[in-house]
Amino acid sequence: MATKIEKDAVTGRDTTGHEWDGIKELNTPLPSWWLYVFYATILWSFAYFVLYPAWPSLSGHTDGILGYNQRVELSERLAAETARRAPIVERIRGATLDQIRANPELAGFAFAGGRAAFADNCAPCHGAGGAGAKGFPSLADDDWLWGGDIAAIHQTIADGVRNANDKSRNSLMPRFGADGVLTPAQIGDVAEFVLSLSGHGEDRAAAARGAPLYADNCVACHGEKGEGNQELGAPRLNDQIWLYGGTKTAVVQSIHAARAGTMPAWSERLDDATIKMLAIYVHALGGGK
Repeated sequence: MATKIEKDAVTGRDTTGHEWDGIKELNTPLPSWWLYVFYATILWSFAYFVLYPAWPSLSGHTDGILGYNQRVELSERLAAETARRAPIVERIRGATLDQIRANPELAGFAFAGGRAAFADNCAPCHGAGGAGAKGFPSLADDDWLWGGDIAAIHQTIADGVRNANDKSRNSLMPRFGADGVLTPAQIGDVAEFVLSLSGHGEDRAAAARGAPLYADNCVACHGEKGEGNQELGAPRLNDQIWLYGGTKTAVVQSIHAARAGTMPAWSERLDDATIKMLAIYVHALGGGK
């Protein structure tokens, strides 16, 4: 409640006239140093508005007396860094992958450059460190669809997979269910046989029925024992690495409608030196052959 303003007997300060439960509020002014700092920030803000770009408009903003622009500064710094790196980038551009790997200076620079390029272009799909995700292969294991030596990795990065590039890696699995090649019951049996190749089959009778169907429809690409074929990009089926999941439901879906993941041809977006550095980095993630 409000009371009359009076002098506090202890501090000698005036009260504000407010009182709650017998407690009176002192009218204590802000410290002088705080007020001076506050006034200084106000003055600085006006100086900033005049010196630097600040006030927006319908078509842009004020440029400020100093004409300072962070974008211009960043462009200049990037240009300077590009010029500094140019000699070693040119050496990488003119060297073979084996020559780069054999030279500690080039190999170290290529690994660092590849890691940066991977974070910018590849990590959204393949994950940080190449861990992979559903539908996007892990690049840190030793299971490769198109080959894990450095030349194969370089080709895959440069040409991509199932895209419009003439050199693209390309393979298509038949849609056994969607196109009526196999019945749903037959697909279930083939799925059981496929799972049995890695010791995960649960229905031996179904797997036995699926064996001849697998031999007739799948062996040509995936091999008799599910060992896969890197020349065709056909994955192994006898390990425990699954691109789209290793449950029976996931395997049935793959057989029924097939899978056709794509990857850009990075040669159309990145220069040759960057692609070489990416190949060096990916090969070094742990699964390169």
